[in-house]
Amino acid sequence: MSPRWPLEWDLGLFSVVFAGGTMTTKFDPVAAMADSRHEFGEHGGVNSSIEASTTFTVMAADEMPKIFRGERGPFSMQARNATGGCYLYGRNFNPTVYTFGRMLAAMEGTQAGYATASGLGAIAAVLMQLCNAGERIVSSKTIYGGTFALLKEFFPLKSGVTTTFVDITDHAAVEAAMQQAPTKVLYIESIANPTLEVADIPALAAIAHRHGAALVVDNTFAPMLLSPVQLGADVVVHSVTKFISGASDVIAGAVCGSEAFIYSLMDLHTGALMLLGPTMDPKIAHELTLRLPHLGLRMREHSARALGFAERLAERGAKVCYPGLPSHPQHELLQSQLNEGFGCGGLLTLDMGTVARANRLMEILQNDHSFGFMAVSLGYFETLMSCSGSSTSSELTEAEQAAAGISPGLIRISIGLTGSFEQRWAQMADALSAVESGSGI
Repeated sequence: MSPRWPLEWDLGLFSVVFAGGTMTTKFDPVAAMADSRHEFGEHGGVNSSIEASTTFTVMAADEMPKIFRGERGPFSMQARNATGGCYLYGRNFNPTVYTFGRMLAAMEGTQAGYATASGLGAIAAVLMQLCNAGERIVSSKTIYGGTFALLKEFFPLKSGVTTTFVDITDHAAVEAAMQQAPTKVLYIESIANPTLEVADIPALAAIAHRHGAALVVDNTFAPMLLSPVQLGADVVVHSVTKFISGASDVIAGAVCGSEAFIYSLMDLHTGALMLLGPTMDPKIAHELTLRLPHLGLRMREHSARALGFAERLAERGAKVCYPGLPSHPQHELLQSQLNEGFGCGGLLTLDMGTVARANRLMEILQNDHSFGFMAVSLGYFETLMSCSGSSTSSELTEAEQAAAGISPGLIRISIGLTGSFEQRWAQMADALSAVESGSGI
C-alpha cells in the first residue's frame, strides 16, 4: 500500500537546507552530480552499458519470490551493499533507466529519481499516486495546457480527482483553497508556462505542509537554475524532452523525490508507474546520461542569451517579459531562490498585441532570416517560437487564458544557442522594424 503523505515519508533532507525556516546553504547541482556514483561500462568502459533486456534471470529459484515481495531490487539493502540487487522486468526497474534516474536525483538533490516515457506521463503517475478518487488537488491556474486539461477534464471524468485552480502568487487564495478537504496535492510550475510567473516555493511548501499535502513542482523550465526540493518541495517532475535533452529528438520525463515515494510508484500492486506503464526505453536513458553532464553549460548560455535579448527588447520599448529583468514582478523572489551561476532561464515572452502581428513577426524571423523555427516545445539548441494562446495553451478557454495572463499576441520564445548573439539580434531587430512599420503585415 502506498504511504500516505506526509507521515510515512522521509523529510530529513529539508533539515539540512532549512534552519528555523530560513535557507542556510546554496545547492550546487553540478557538484552534486559530480559527487554521485559513476557507472562504468560492463567491460570497464568510461560510459555505462545499455541494459536492453526486458526481463532478468535469477540464479536460484527462491530468489524470484523475494523480488516480487520487494526484498530484492534497486532500493534493497542487498543492492546497497553491492552484493547483487535483483531486477525483475523492464516495466518495473531497468538498470540503465535507474542509472539515469540516479543522475537526475543528484541534480535535484533528492534521494531517488526515475525516468518515464514522457513528461505528462510522469505528472499523471505522480498525481494518481498521491490522490485517490474523491480527493482534491489545488493547482496554479497558469500551467502547461496539457497538464491543465489533465487536471480539469481527464481526472474528474476518469478517476474522480478534482482540481481547484488558483493564482499561486496570492497566498491567501492558495491557503483558502487548501482548506477544502480532502486536498492532497498543491501543484505548481517553478517558472510558469508560458507567462514566466515565478513561484515562491518555500512559502507554498509551508502552506501545503500545514494542510498535510504534498507540494509537487514541475521544474521543466528551470533545470539547474532551481532545486525545488532544496526549497521545501516534496516531488519534482520534468519534461526531459526540453532542456535536459536539448536536441528536440526524444520524448521523455522524470520524477524525483524520496526513495519511499519512487518505490511506491513502482509497487507491483499499487504503483502508478508500474501499472500504467509509461516506461522509458533504456536506449533513450543511456543517450540522455551522456547529455546531462553538460546541461549546466547549456543552461548558462541559454540564460545569457535570453537576458541579452530581453534587455535589448526592453530598450526598444517592446512588451517583453523575462524573470532576469528587474521589471519582472517576481525578479527579486527568483533571485532569492536561484542556484548560483546558471542565470534566469532560456525563455522570454514578447507580447505583440494581436495574433496577426505575432504571427507575422514569427514568419519573418523563420522564413526571411533563419532566426529560429515556428514550433512548440523548448530547450532546443535552435530558437523555437509559438503563439501560446493558439498552441501550447489552447486547452484553456479564452476566459481561462485571460485569467492566466496569456494575451492573444503573446509569443513564447525559447532562445537557442546557434549563431552569434549579434547575428541573431540583428535578425530580431530587423523583423520587429518590419512589423512595427506595417511593411511586415
